Amino acid sequence: MSSINDLLQTVSALREPDTGCPWDIEQTHQSITDCLIDECCELLQTIDRLDMHHMEEELGDVLLQVVMHAQMAKEAGHFDFEGVCKVVNDKLVHRHPHVFGTGALSNSEAVLKQWDAIKAEETKRGPKQAGRFKDLPNQLPALMYAQDIYKQILKQQIDASDVIDEGGIAMTAQALADDELALGKQLFEIAAACRIKKLEPEAALRRYAQNVVDQLESNAPGEC
Repeated sequence: MSSINDLLQTVSALREPDTGCPWDIEQTHQSITDCLIDECCELLQTIDRLDMHHMEEELGDVLLQVVMHAQMAKEAGHFDFEGVCKVVNDKLVHRHPHVFGTGALSNSEAVLKQWDAIKAEETKRGPKQAGRFKDLPNQLPALMYAQDIYKQILKQQIDASDVIDEGGIAMTAQALADDELALGKQLFEIAAACRIKKLEPEAALRRYAQNVVDQLESNAPGEC
């Protein structure tokens, strides 16, 4: 684990007042959020291309963002990299009793069902949010956000008939191409058409998806 320790010491030295790097010293959690997004996107590019040589480098760049945030938190007396590792390790062990405890599971469907049940029982860190969609961060890319909203509608068996057109969804699903490249072509053509019409698809989908959430939350009989 010497390479991890080397990285932690390097980042600590970069942040050291007076002797560190002026740019690194000036950074805050908020100021480097764009760096995290950029590095994740570059990593995704190497994954899509199965470019293992560059994937190794990009994974390191994403790890650097984690270490930077942990170092800032350590300096403020909140937590450190060791704490981050402990939290995620404890979470993995707790959510995999079929591996680290008793009761083997035979397929992925059973694993996911158990994962959701365990997650629902856990005390979530951070401010408590109310509502059916409390676990969905709206900072997600709009397409992922919309998919997750519909996943929760199906999972919780929410009656959304007054808000979304289930018949239209079924017809669209039937018309969608079955293979990934053909589906990508359809999505690309929608994005290109939006460009021609000078429309912003990301913003449009995000606003519509948020409108679905807002309407379903306002129609809810009580806190879920």
